[in-house]
Amino acid sequence: MIFGRDDSPKPAGERPVFPLLPLRDIVVFPHMVVPLSVGRKASIAALKAAAERREASLKAGGDEKALIVVAAQKRAKVQEPGPDDIFATGTLAQIIQLVPLPDGTLKVLVEGLKRVQLSAVTLTESHAIVEVDDLVDPTPKGVEIEALVRAVQAAFKAWVELNKRVPPELQTQISALDEPSRLADTICAHLALKLEPRQELLEIPSAVARLEKLYELIQHEVEILKVERKIRTRVKKQMERSQKESYLNEQMQAIQRELGDKESDAGKSDLQEIEDKLKTKKMSKEATLRVKKELKKLRLMGPMSAEATVVRNYIDTVLSLPWYDETKDRIDLAEAEKVLDEDHFGLKKAKERILEYLAVQALLTKLKGPILCLVGPPGVGKTSLAKSIARALGRKFVRLSLGGVRDEAEIRGHRRTYIGAMPGKVLQSLKKAESNNPVMLLDEIDKMSTDFRGDPSAALLEVLDPEQNATFNDHYLDLDYDLSNVMFICTANQMHGIPGPLQDRMEVIRIAGYTEPEKMAIARRYLIPKQREANGLADVPVTITSKAVRTVINRYTREAGVRGLEREMASIFRKTARDVVKNGKREIKVDRKKAMRLLGVPRFKHGVKEHEDQVGIVTGLAVMDTGGDTLTTEATVMPGKGGLIITGKLGDVMKESAQAAMSFVRSRMRRFGIDEKLVETSDIHVHVPEGAIPKDGPSAGITIVTAIVSALTKIPVRRDVAMTGEVTLRGRVLPIGGLKEKVLAAHRAGMTTVLFPEENRKDLREIPKKVRDSMRLVPVEQVDDVLREALVLAKPEEFIRLPGTSGTSAPVV
Repeated sequence: MIFGRDDSPKPAGERPVFPLLPLRDIVVFPHMVVPLSVGRKASIAALKAAAERREASLKAGGDEKALIVVAAQKRAKVQEPGPDDIFATGTLAQIIQLVPLPDGTLKVLVEGLKRVQLSAVTLTESHAIVEVDDLVDPTPKGVEIEALVRAVQAAFKAWVELNKRVPPELQTQISALDEPSRLADTICAHLALKLEPRQELLEIPSAVARLEKLYELIQHEVEILKVERKIRTRVKKQMERSQKESYLNEQMQAIQRELGDKESDAGKSDLQEIEDKLKTKKMSKEATLRVKKELKKLRLMGPMSAEATVVRNYIDTVLSLPWYDETKDRIDLAEAEKVLDEDHFGLKKAKERILEYLAVQALLTKLKGPILCLVGPPGVGKTSLAKSIARALGRKFVRLSLGGVRDEAEIRGHRRTYIGAMPGKVLQSLKKAESNNPVMLLDEIDKMSTDFRGDPSAALLEVLDPEQNATFNDHYLDLDYDLSNVMFICTANQMHGIPGPLQDRMEVIRIAGYTEPEKMAIARRYLIPKQREANGLADVPVTITSKAVRTVINRYTREAGVRGLEREMASIFRKTARDVVKNGKREIKVDRKKAMRLLGVPRFKHGVKEHEDQVGIVTGLAVMDTGGDTLTTEATVMPGKGGLIITGKLGDVMKESAQAAMSFVRSRMRRFGIDEKLVETSDIHVHVPEGAIPKDGPSAGITIVTAIVSALTKIPVRRDVAMTGEVTLRGRVLPIGGLKEKVLAAHRAGMTTVLFPEENRKDLREIPKKVRDSMRLVPVEQVDDVLREALVLAKPEEFIRLPGTSGTSAPVV
């Protein structure tokens, strides 16, 4: 909608009321026409109110214009300003044009009419209205004011001449103004001032005072522009001098070449060095043609140009890559197996896979590098195993950490159009290795993230695909590079952090936690000798007994790996080193008591099983980032209305599992011998301690069922029994994942019996034989099998018998 201009003043009367439009970082002066973008709901409502007020006036036969008061906010960040957030002096403006935009905002063109004092601001439901008083601006006359006008015009002319961004026509417009007030407001509208000085000029009603303040500000701006001009002139002279020196240096080199005054080695130019490298460097045909093309382009460029530096860096990068440079594999199975066993204890499956690769390599001349993914908790030796694999194969080793990487260009590189572009980390690692068939470790591949710069895991799909990585195309090189000879080894703590398509391209080898005997062997073979040498005790006879090592494992660490164990061993050797320095070298024996004295108060109990069989307390099993662990589940009955309370920072799946467990128990109350009135008049509270740790998954189903049945029947649960399994509403026990990690956790905790789903029987072969022989592993199909094994019953065989079951547990493994 278009409104006409109204230059006639409003007739005096009572204090007028107008809609209020708060502005951010802008001050509108009288006689100033300015476009505004309005998006806040209250501001849009104020503009519409002014337009509706004018339309109502026209319908009534009046000629009132669309008027609105515009005033600046004190703080631009305030989204909904109140009366205290707006300056008390504003401008009464006329809406000339109002255009609605498709996104719901308004484009408005306003013209300032006169200064007003905001007397009272009122907030309505949709917008703010304000009562205003006119600020009297008497028109001064006399020789003094005329001289001041001329001085301001002259200062503004000097400012326009120094400021290249101001059109010269503005000076002509200012020179034609002789009214002091209008002159001051017009100049204020064009000066690039901050909000505070602009608002200060608006609040000065006197034209003389305004011109004096304005003259001071213009003179300040003129001085700044003069200093800027001096700086630009000085920098320009320095650049001209640098270009002149470069030109003279080029002439001097040309003269030296003509005279032959140069040494034989120093005589080759940079371009000649590149040509010599190109003749001897083995590269793909595509890469050779590209380098020749870029070299031809480089010859035509000035040596000091920015483009020449970019081209030169590109050529150097292509020539430095190991296109066909490779190391020869050590095809000796016995030697490779010896190296792997020297560096790591156990890890049988991973070692067998490497030896299989070497066996096939011995029979074939060309074999694509395998892509392995080692998945396991921290501290089990995934990263160090990759180093051992490189040593066993006789290959170079490079490590690429992917933890926290969120930019796709980290993998594929940046395009050469960007300043400071470089190839991706894959090619940078190959350049560092100086071989095209290294063992490349992609560490923490499950810790990558995604943002607006792309998904690095999607870029890895090409890198880790044996069918595609023979023609890997880096954005910086823009050439096909063969990665099929590289042996990629990825490490991760959890599989759920790796996208499905990426998992499909890798051969997953799971590395579970170590048992206590394995930790003892690792400490004896690797950790103790390493820490003895690292702490300067190689020539001191320090002996650590087996009981001391076992105490450290059981009482000071609780982990799947051995990283914490190594720290504790390092602490023992540091304290021993201090003793040696203080009391001299001698034979030192660290037994169990001395180890506890050196390490302080034990952090853990050996085993977490209860001291006695208790009602409603069951030991479950779970798999976490750090490996398997025991998870105590408690249930208690209290007066209520038959509700179920679940606590312990549980996830949605685990909460649903608890609901299913409760529904199953309620459907079998008579079979379990539970009083129905007790359930109807009581609430059951199921709690999983360690509430700060998030927990989720369905494998706690039979644990929750056992806890609820024990709490309702008052029958204790055996303290040496741990269990895992998902439960259905019909009482079937469904399979779960991570059985090996869970059984190892139960073994560490001192449990003697583990109940697990019958369908997981096939996973028992992954559990170490020593652990299987030392524990009672019972596969179960129905919940009644679980209850007969877990509850303390005088005659377990006479406990509940569900339809279709024989009443006996599955055979014990």
